[in-house]
Formats: sequence, C-alpha cells, structure tokens
Amino acid sequence: MSGWDNGSKGRSVPSGRLSRLGQFGRLAGGIAGGMLAEGARRLADGQRPRVGDMLLTPGNLVRVADRLSHLRGAAMKLGQMISLDAGDTLPPELSEIMARLRAEADPMPRVQLERVLTAEWGREWRIRFERFDDRPIAAASIGQVHRARTLDGRDLAIKVQYPGVRGSIDADVDNVATLLRVSGLLPPQLDITALLAEAKAQLHEETDYRREGAEMEAYGRLLDGSDAFIVPTVAADFTTDNVLAMSFIEGVPIETTAGRSQEELNRIAARLIGLTLDELFRFGRMQTDPNFANFRYQPETGRIVLLDFGAVRPVTAETSEAYRRLLAAGLSGDRAAVKRAAVEAGFLGEAAVQRHADLVDRIIDLIVTEASRAGPFDFADRRLVPIIREHATVMASDRATWHIPPTDTLFVQRKVSGMALLAARLEARVDVRSMVSAYL
Repeated sequence: MSGWDNGSKGRSVPSGRLSRLGQFGRLAGGIAGGMLAEGARRLADGQRPRVGDMLLTPGNLVRVADRLSHLRGAAMKLGQMISLDAGDTLPPELSEIMARLRAEADPMPRVQLERVLTAEWGREWRIRFERFDDRPIAAASIGQVHRARTLDGRDLAIKVQYPGVRGSIDADVDNVATLLRVSGLLPPQLDITALLAEAKAQLHEETDYRREGAEMEAYGRLLDGSDAFIVPTVAADFTTDNVLAMSFIEGVPIETTAGRSQEELNRIAARLIGLTLDELFRFGRMQTDPNFANFRYQPETGRIVLLDFGAVRPVTAETSEAYRRLLAAGLSGDRAAVKRAAVEAGFLGEAAVQRHADLVDRIIDLIVTEASRAGPFDFADRRLVPIIREHATVMASDRATWHIPPTDTLFVQRKVSGMALLAARLEARVDVRSMVSAYL
C-alpha cells in the first residue's frame, strides 16, 4: 500500500451545493477582475478594447481551467468537451491552456478517499486486498482510478467517483451555461435548451457506474476474439453505485510516438478509425468520449486497450444514414450533394448557407478536393487547417447564423473529430478513402 503524503497535490472535491456555487462565484469574480485589468492595459496603450479581447485572455482561460479542474464533475467535463471539440480551431496559445482540462485533475486527499470507500465497502474494506495503492494512477473529471490486488490474486483497476458529483450535475451544467451567457460568448438568440438537457442526461449516465460496467461487458462481447483491441472485465464483487472495479490491463499512452515506426503508427490510427466506422455503421453503439487517456497501447502485442465506457450511447439509424449520405457525396466529388447532405444532417444551418454561400462553397471545395485523392491521407499535413479556420472564423463572427446540430450528430462528430486529432498527433498516414468506401 502506498504511503501517500496528504500534503501532495490532492485537493478536496467540493461536494455541497453551496460550496460549488461559491466556486462559480469566485470564478465569475476572477474573470471580471481579469477583464478590468486587461481593459485598463489596452486603454493605457491607446487601444479601444473589445469585450471579446478582454474576456478571452490567457489569464482568464487559466482561471477557468483551474476552477473547473477543482470542481471536477460536470463542470470539468463540459470544459473538456469544449476544449477537445475546438481541436485545431483555437490559436496555439489558447489550445495549450485549454489542454489543462484534458490533463489529469488533482486527486482527492487520502482522508476523503478513505471516507468514500468506507461508505461503499464498510470499515474493514482494506482486509479484502493484498495491496491497495492510495495514490491514484489517474484522476479525471468524474472519478479517480487506483490499482489494487485482491486476496485471490486479481490485479484490479478501481475507479472511485468523487463525492457529490452525481448530485451536482444539473446545477453545474446550468452554472456553466449561465457563465457563457453572461460573458457574451453565447448570443442570446441561440437556444441551447435541448443541448443542456442532453448534456445533463449523458453526465447522469456517466456517473452510473453499474451502467458503465454493463456497457463495458457488452462492448467486450462486440470485440470478442479481436486481435486489435482488448476490453477490461468487470469485477462485480467490488463494484457499487460509486465504485467500478475492473481487471487491470497494462498499456502505455497511445499518443506517444517515440520509438515507433511509421508503419506501427499508421496501423494504430487505422484500427481506431476502423473501430469508429464500425460503431457508426455496424454496432449501432459508440463510445463518444475520444479523450486520449481512454486509449492505451500494448507495444508487445500491438493491441489497443479501450477504457471508460460511461459515454457509450446508441447511434440512431437516422444519424448513421445521414453520415453515409454525407461521406458518399464527399467521395463522389459532388459538391452540391455534399452541401445538401451537410444541411440535412444538421452540420450546416440554412442561414449560414444563404448568408455565406461563397465561404461554404470554398470550405466544401477544399474538403472534396482532399477526399478525392487516392492513397493514404497524411494526417500530419495540416496545411488546410489554417485556411478552413480562417473561413470558419468569418462565418462564426456572424452570430445570427449560429446553429446547433442535432445532439446525436454532435456526440458522433465529437468522436470522429477526436480520432482525427489523435491520428494527427501520431502523424499517421491512413487510406481513409478505401476504409470508408467499404462501408458505403
């Protein structure tokens, strides 16, 4: 058992409603102070400051990242989703700051961990283990993971949910939405009611550890016999509403490239892209959280370890068919069909197509031209990114055309975008065109 020092990085998770509300209050106050300071600085330099320039400063983003990391739970999860979905569209300096939310959270202090596990397993829970490491091997938005060995010799990974997370979901989501509204980042005419309701529903599902265990087992059956992937098995005798116990599987961070050949990197990316296509077109279920930490790699076997099944959700036939039409149009090179399919799928709003027809056509031209090339797609070649970012920024500045895609599409696209970002991190080259064609 680890002799973890309570004075280490651990920060107690605020579990009460008032204490969490106070954290949001301090965050709002800190942002306001940062805006005032930035505004004064710009005025002193003879500039006329805009609200957006004063709000989106590195100092304010650090405040947001740090406070959401402290809160964990729904607040941090939403921040992770925003930072990952932004992908390459954020300037590099802001991407680096927002990446803090995708890094590990501070773990609970040992006394808080002891209190949680005593409530779940009883006062004498330690005698059930040959070894239980108090220092977590991972700490994320909803829970932290510990390694343990049972008396009967099983190596387990024990995921422990932070106290108060489940009960704070609705209030946290509403508080984050209020911050976005008050800050002016969201235009008042944009109705996000349905999106907030879906975010709350998914987060409630992610805190249901018995449900996640069942999804893990179901996903394991889908991949039974696979030589490409491995899924942990549930240890039911240690699993409760707030603790998920599973077999511990060795693996290294999947995004590391040191010492790996180009062929190996290509194979890793191709397998993950293939799995995403299977989820979309064959399984009818998708693990929609593409956080890199949810994928580990075994260099000795070549297998990819899949973790965290709390965000598994069904893919409707309508969503699958919408993607099929969009991809088929893209591979055919029919630009008009791409635009039509993008609107039908909800990627593009009618207002944006009408008001920014030229920009939309230019973006589609870039994508179709790239999709029409035979052979492997080089994910390391990012030359198109700044061009598309520039066009998208112009469109995004016209808030009257802002549009929220259907929630099913949002979650699927989050996974698709996440896998593209991971393939870019691996600098992989994959014949995506041939892979997609096989499903069409």
